[in-house]
Amino acid sequence: MMFRDKVVAEYKKIQDDICEGLTIADGKGRFEEEIWTRAGGGGGRTRVIQHGNVIEKGGVNFSAVHGKLPEAVKKAFKVDSEDFFATGVSIVIHPSNPFVPIIHMNIRYFEMDEQTRWFGGGIDLTPHYVIDTDARYFHHYLKNICDEYDASFYPKFKRQADDYFFIKHREETRGVGGIFYDRLKPDHTGLDWDQIFNFSCAVGNSFLPIYTELIDRNRNTEFTEVEQEWQYQRRSRYAEFNLVYDSGTKFGLETNGRIESILMSLPPMAKWTYNHKPAENSLEAATLTKLIKGVDWV
Repeated sequence: MMFRDKVVAEYKKIQDDICEGLTIADGKGRFEEEIWTRAGGGGGRTRVIQHGNVIEKGGVNFSAVHGKLPEAVKKAFKVDSEDFFATGVSIVIHPSNPFVPIIHMNIRYFEMDEQTRWFGGGIDLTPHYVIDTDARYFHHYLKNICDEYDASFYPKFKRQADDYFFIKHREETRGVGGIFYDRLKPDHTGLDWDQIFNFSCAVGNSFLPIYTELIDRNRNTEFTEVEQEWQYQRRSRYAEFNLVYDSGTKFGLETNGRIESILMSLPPMAKWTYNHKPAENSLEAATLTKLIKGVDWV
């Protein structure tokens, strides 16, 4: 089996396992699947869950595409070749309860030839209300995974997540970060290709235990209309980041990806209230003080 085929098979299994686990955790919602093909080559499986007990809208997508890279992408990647292959799993979950956080995960493999290939990905948490114990649990879990492969991974990838998931025009982080890595390959790590692949799968398989725990902690928390309005405000910031800065969104649009799958990450409802400012000493104001780079959650 070719290396890329092994990656595809395992990524499909991760998608299957996560969809099954989220269906059980939600208790009501069911995933709808669309199989799609890309005109330039390849395709994927888009799975969306809506109107559940916990999940208002969520997507767990798998894709494996190939073809010719557009000039803009070649310049961004600093490569000369045209032929590419890319596969990945991408997840965004928007819960209905403001005390259950938004979560995003992506694992991906990109290949042009034997010399030009790499893994990328990450997982990050965007609470509408930052709950310190949840943020610490999340980061400890990720650190333990990273430490199994390389003790330098967590501090490096955590810093990269802080830098990447930063809304420059708001001067705030999208949430409490997580880990983010790109162009991961043997000459950068001391690991071989199989070990890096195993790390990618470990990140993918971390999603379900992490998020089901956070759902169980917060799903029954009562909330007010004011707190739901704050949730809509925070969702607007999430949308701003994905439309302005997210590299996956840009890559999908520039390679003629499936638009519904690319924009699956956007929330079902968001609000842009003019010059919105939270009340002094409120939970909302406290959350804003923690949307900064460099918070040590472990």
